[in-house]
Amino acid sequence: MTNKKNRWKIVLLYLAVIILVIAILAPYSWLVISSLSYRVDLTSVPLHWLPEKVNLENYKEIFLGNENGMSSPNKDLPKGLFNSLFIAGTVTLFCLLVGSLAAYAFTRLGFRGKSSLFLLILAPQFIPIIAVIIPLYMVIRSLGLLNTRLALIIANCSFVLPLIVLLMSGFFSSVPKDLEEAARIDGCSRFGTIFRIILPLSTPGLAASGLFAFIISWNEFFAAFILSSTMRSKTISVLISEYSSKVGVDYVAMAAAGVIASLPPVIMAIIFQKYIVQGLTAGSIKG
Repeated sequence: MTNKKNRWKIVLLYLAVIILVIAILAPYSWLVISSLSYRVDLTSVPLHWLPEKVNLENYKEIFLGNENGMSSPNKDLPKGLFNSLFIAGTVTLFCLLVGSLAAYAFTRLGFRGKSSLFLLILAPQFIPIIAVIIPLYMVIRSLGLLNTRLALIIANCSFVLPLIVLLMSGFFSSVPKDLEEAARIDGCSRFGTIFRIILPLSTPGLAASGLFAFIISWNEFFAAFILSSTMRSKTISVLISEYSSKVGVDYVAMAAAGVIASLPPVIMAIIFQKYIVQGLTAGSIKG
């Protein structure tokens, strides 16, 4: 009887996993199929689930340019892709460096008002971007940073940095203090201990936190839409929103742009998958 119950549990578990995988992969699979279809395939009744002929025109326009010289929403996508990569990469590196040092201070050092300061740093996580976008816009404009990548880097750091501090604080709490004390006894300085002992042992946590920081910055739309109106700083998320115009929506081109926009986070998640799992589990155990 017990074996039968265990067998049913395994069956239900696999069924739940299959349903979850389908729910996650089905929308993305349809996005890829749509990007390779023609407009007539997507608007025909009944719907053509698989295109009769593969359409690669939008991908050619994105990477090779428009041979006909006609205006196309794809022509600015490489520039937007570069802007997004530059902004997200800079935000990730800066927040990992500063956030890790701040998290170390909160977990290892004792100073007056530590708890209050920690809550103050986390406060931006509870404030929606729409509540602060007007004062943020006025500050950025007064500094002369409108339509620059630096403006978006500053805006994204204000939201990403508190999350990094929170995640890395949980991970540093799980690192044994004995290793650090042994290094200090051997003559290693405080910063030497951080960069030679703590951070190398914290690679999984850094990978997980870095991926979250990159995805948040990469997907950010509202601040980028308000603070950038030229190709000097427009991100790929803002450019994709411009595929919808008064004359209609180019579904195929938008799908192709969506596939391109999804590749960097997906590639990073695949590369750092092992470290991400280790970081998420280790950071939740104090020890």
